[in-house]
Amino acid sequence: MRTSVFLPACLISAVAFAQTFTVTGSVEITRSRARQQKASNGDVVVWLSPASEDSAGSAPATKRRVALLQKNKTFEPHLLVIPVGSEVDFPNHDLFFHNVFSLFEGKRFDLGLYESGSTRSIRFDRAGVSYLFCNIHSDMSAVIVTLDTPYYAISDRAGQVAIPDVPAGRYTLHVWREGTSAAALKSLMRSILISNDSSSIGMLTVPDNAPLPLTHKNKYGQDYVNPEPPGLVYQHPDR
Repeated sequence: MRTSVFLPACLISAVAFAQTFTVTGSVEITRSRARQQKASNGDVVVWLSPASEDSAGSAPATKRRVALLQKNKTFEPHLLVIPVGSEVDFPNHDLFFHNVFSLFEGKRFDLGLYESGSTRSIRFDRAGVSYLFCNIHSDMSAVIVTLDTPYYAISDRAGQVAIPDVPAGRYTLHVWREGTSAAALKSLMRSILISNDSSSIGMLTVPDNAPLPLTHKNKYGQDYVNPEPPGLVYQHPDR
């Protein structure tokens, strides 16, 4: 005897949306002749936002705890992408003081002056792009991109992108890159459908058309004067 089993339409839909895919694509950065020396297609952030709250892809991003260290008067890494609610530690691995701050878009904060070997932390509780600087060393900069989706990736030097574990469904594609204008980034946004038949975002052409480096004042809104005062060099007690 053969028994026929009829599944409700909503259950069939749920089973279909339970499928996940690795969404792939590639990035090509177009540059003027003056910028041809930068050959890498890396450091382009690509993410997918569910098109509706009831989408199978609307799972909350997992909070993380990561470090953005200061070493050799440089932030490492320069670009960090984190989910909303993540906490970032800022360890000072140099032998002198630093003062990390961000007053531009994203998360605004000022960690104050702190010494070698110490760490300060900040929770990034809303989506946005945060540009970070040091109030002592004018040439130090970094970017933290905070996202409210778990589906994101950063392109490698070859421009390859792979976003794992994306449920089937409709999404909005977003792109961000330091050195690309806001208008150009907005033009790259589009709606995409991830399914058995389509799990690729194709080729993204991203122009390198914004001035770099980003000019900035110190945290008081003033020009940097004598960015490395001798009196701020930290001497460890047991040295």
